[in-house]
Amino acid sequence: MDPAAMEKELVHDFSPFFRIYKEGRVERLMGTEFIPTSVDPKTGVESKDVVVSPKIGLSVRLYAPKLHNRNQKLPLLVYFHGGAFCFMSPFCAIYHNYLNTLVHEANVVAVSVEYRRAPEHPLPAAYDDSWTALKWIASHVNGDGPEDWLNFLADLDNVYLGGESAGGNISHHMGLRYGKQKLEGLKLAGIILVHPYFGGNEPIGAEANDLEKIEFTEMLWRLACPETTGRDDPLFNPLADPNWASLENTRVLVCVAEKDFYRDRGWCYFEKLKESGWEGVVEIMESKGEDHTFHLMNPTSEKALDLLKQIASFINTRPKA
Repeated sequence: MDPAAMEKELVHDFSPFFRIYKEGRVERLMGTEFIPTSVDPKTGVESKDVVVSPKIGLSVRLYAPKLHNRNQKLPLLVYFHGGAFCFMSPFCAIYHNYLNTLVHEANVVAVSVEYRRAPEHPLPAAYDDSWTALKWIASHVNGDGPEDWLNFLADLDNVYLGGESAGGNISHHMGLRYGKQKLEGLKLAGIILVHPYFGGNEPIGAEANDLEKIEFTEMLWRLACPETTGRDDPLFNPLADPNWASLENTRVLVCVAEKDFYRDRGWCYFEKLKESGWEGVVEIMESKGEDHTFHLMNPTSEKALDLLKQIASFINTRPKA
């Protein structure tokens, strides 16, 4: 076939998110812009980019709020963006603006991870990159790591993992890996799963009413993880993992949206974790009348602000000893 024709021949069309062409080119349609770091004029939050591993192209964007007490270290939020493992970036306007707002509201230091994306880098690349980022953060435990913001501003005994959609999936798996391996230098205080991107072979709840979305979700998942065993792969369906309750015994906040296709998966995760004998504490919040990642699309809406405040409260409410 003529190379010019191959260039134009679509293999997968996941518009409005991304397209894949026969010759292998990936055309991302959302979250492709690069927003420079700055001091945000609305919140006073400052940001900067740091390369973690030049070898694999792993970098992070750091955020620090306007400090009122320079002698007090702040909780650290490690944030994993969504996008079905295939699109979006910490550097795009949606995530940059959201992290500025979240860091200001919660008064935390944040590390937003730019993991490698599928299909060019299929899973487990995103998981491995995220774990590498956590190990890099842990290298600052003695205050002599490569990044001063983490050495002097972040409380590594008070670390939260969070993200929405695919980022929620990553947050779960980082909590699971931490529970199995630990990570000297970091003490995990909580995990925040917002509209987590989970699935399973058997439809649950309202999923059974949307077979087209089930098919679409499976196509996306197989594209991100070509070697998967399917929708009951423990990477996609945490409940299919017999050891899933080895998740670190910490606090977990699950956030779901009433109209979201993945709502019932979030509720099932919450209920099964609570019943599993797991020794942590799990909470759930549902945003009525809203859909998947609505808070990113309409961040100033009343429900988005409610979700923001709930996340901030979760981070800043330490359990009683």
